[in-house]
Amino acid sequence: MKHQSPLRRRLSAAVAASAALIVLGACGTSNDEASNASATTSAVASLASLDDTHADTNDGEYDVDDATRIDLADGASSASGSGADAVRTTGDLVTITAPGTYLLSGELTDGQVVVSSSADGKVKLVLDGVSITSTTTSPLVVEESDETVVILADGSTNTLADTATARATDESADESSDEESDDPNATLFSRDDLTIAGTGTLRVAGNTNDAITSKDGLVILSGTIEVTSVDDGIRGKDYLVIEDGTITVDAQGDGLKADNESTETSSGKAKELGWFQLDGGTVTIDAGDDGIDAEGALNVTAGELTIASSVEGLEARQITLAGGTVDVTASDDGLNATAGNGGEAVQDGVLLSLAGAEVTVAAGSDGIDSNGNAVLSGGSVTVHSAARGGGDGSIDVNGTFDITGGTLVATGGLSGAPSADSDQGWVVASLETTVATGQQLEVVDAEGTTVASHTATQETSSLIVSAPGIEAGATYTVRAGAAGELADVATATANEYAGGFGGPGGGRPAGGPGGGSDSGPGGERPEGMGTPPEGWTPPDEMGTPPEDWTPPEGMEPPARQ
Repeated sequence: MKHQSPLRRRLSAAVAASAALIVLGACGTSNDEASNASATTSAVASLASLDDTHADTNDGEYDVDDATRIDLADGASSASGSGADAVRTTGDLVTITAPGTYLLSGELTDGQVVVSSSADGKVKLVLDGVSITSTTTSPLVVEESDETVVILADGSTNTLADTATARATDESADESSDEESDDPNATLFSRDDLTIAGTGTLRVAGNTNDAITSKDGLVILSGTIEVTSVDDGIRGKDYLVIEDGTITVDAQGDGLKADNESTETSSGKAKELGWFQLDGGTVTIDAGDDGIDAEGALNVTAGELTIASSVEGLEARQITLAGGTVDVTASDDGLNATAGNGGEAVQDGVLLSLAGAEVTVAAGSDGIDSNGNAVLSGGSVTVHSAARGGGDGSIDVNGTFDITGGTLVATGGLSGAPSADSDQGWVVASLETTVATGQQLEVVDAEGTTVASHTATQETSSLIVSAPGIEAGATYTVRAGAAGELADVATATANEYAGGFGGPGGGRPAGGPGGGSDSGPGGERPEGMGTPPEGWTPPDEMGTPPEDWTPPEGMEPPARQ
C-alpha cells in the first residue's frame, strides 16, 4: 500500500476554482492575469508541507507477515509473533512496550490498550476490526512513544468509545502550577506525535471529553474517520494536518483544533503557535463552537471543507484559503482572523488571505472579519451576512482589504468595503429595494455590458462586488429582479464607498467606539459644538438625580425641584 502526499501535486491547481459570481464582461488583460497568478503563487509558497511535520508519506505501509498479532478478548487477550515479548496483558489492560508493527483485532467491552515505548522508533498499530470501550478511562492511550501510527486496515471498521464518567478535562491543571494537565482527555489520546493512515474506517465517540487528541502533532494521511464528541472533535496541540481521507465531525465544542499558545520550549528554541492545514480529502463539521480553531495559522490548499454549523466558522491569527472548496455556516462570524482579542485597532500579524479557493460563507454576524488586514488575490468568494447594523456586516476589516484578483460578492449587512486603492475594481451599493432569495443581481457598466451577475442566496438590500473588468472611478448600475424582469436598483462609482470608511484600508462610520450619531471620533464633542454658558441649568425634562447621588468632583449638582 503506497500513499503519497497530495500537497505538492495539488499546489499547481490551487487557483483553479469555479466562480460563484459569474464574470460575464471583460476578463482583464494578460498583465492582470500574470499579477493575480503571482500573488496567488506567493501565498501558496508560504504554506506548510508534510516535511514540516513528524509524518512521512509511507507511514501507512506495513508488512502483515512481520507484524505481531494481538487478539483482543474480554479476560483473554493474547499476543503472538516475533514481538510478543513486548506486549503485556493484565486483565483487560494491554500494554505495548517497544517499537514495531502490531496487528490488533477483536473486542474489549471495558478495557484499554496502552502504548508505553521509551525506545527510538515508530509504533504502528494496525486496527483490523477492533472495538474497545472503557467505562473508566481512555480506551486507546499513547503514554510514551517516539511516534505512533494508527493504521486502519483495508475494509475494516474500528470503534473506540468511552462512557460519560468523571475524567480529566483539557482545562484541568495542577493547582500548584500554571501548566495544563496532560492526563488523558480524549477517547484516542496521545502524549506524543500521532499519525492516522490506512483505507479502513475509524469511529470514535468522545462521551466524556474530546474524541481524538495529540499533545504534540497530529497528522491524518488517509482513512474514513467519524467522530462524535461532547467537547472538541479532533485536536492536535502543536499542529493538525489533514492530507487526505473522509472526516466527519459532530462536536459540542470546537470541531478541529490546534491550540498551542506558547512559543517557548524547555530547550529555549522558538515554537510555532498551534496551526492547521488541509491538503486534501473531504471534511464535514458540525460544531457547537468554532468549526476550526487554530492559535497560529489556518491553511486550506486543497480538498473539500464544509462547516455545516458553528458559532464561528474558521478562527485563527492567520487564515489562508489557497485552494479547494470551503463552505462555512456560522451563527456569529464566518471567517475570523484575530489575535484573540477584539477592538477596532489593527492587530499585528493578523491576516486573512483569499488566494485561490472557492469560498462560500453564510454568517449571522460578520462574514469576513479580520482584526488585521485582508487580501483577495484569486479564487471566488461569496458571502452573506444576516447582520443588520451595529458594526457587523458581510465585510469587517480593521486594516486594509486589498483586491488584486479573483471574484467577490457579498450581500446582507453592510459595514465595510475593500480598500479604495485596490488594483482590481469593486462596487458597493445600497439597493433601493429588497432583493428576494433566488432573484437575480447584475452589475452593468455605462455601455450596458453586464460585468458580473449573482443569484441571491438570501434576502438582501446591499451588494458588494469585485471582478475583473470593474474599473475604479467608473459608474455602474445594479439591476435586480426575477429572471427577464430586472430593474435598476442602485448606481455606484467603483472603488468609492459613502458609508464612512476612512482611508484606503477602510474603517468604521464616524463616531468611533462609544460615539453616537452626533459625536466625533472616540465619542469626543465635535469641533464647533461649543460648551454650555455659565449658569446654564438643564431643562425640566432632564429630571433630577436620585437622593443618594453624589456628583463627580468639581461638578455642581442641579437644584432639586
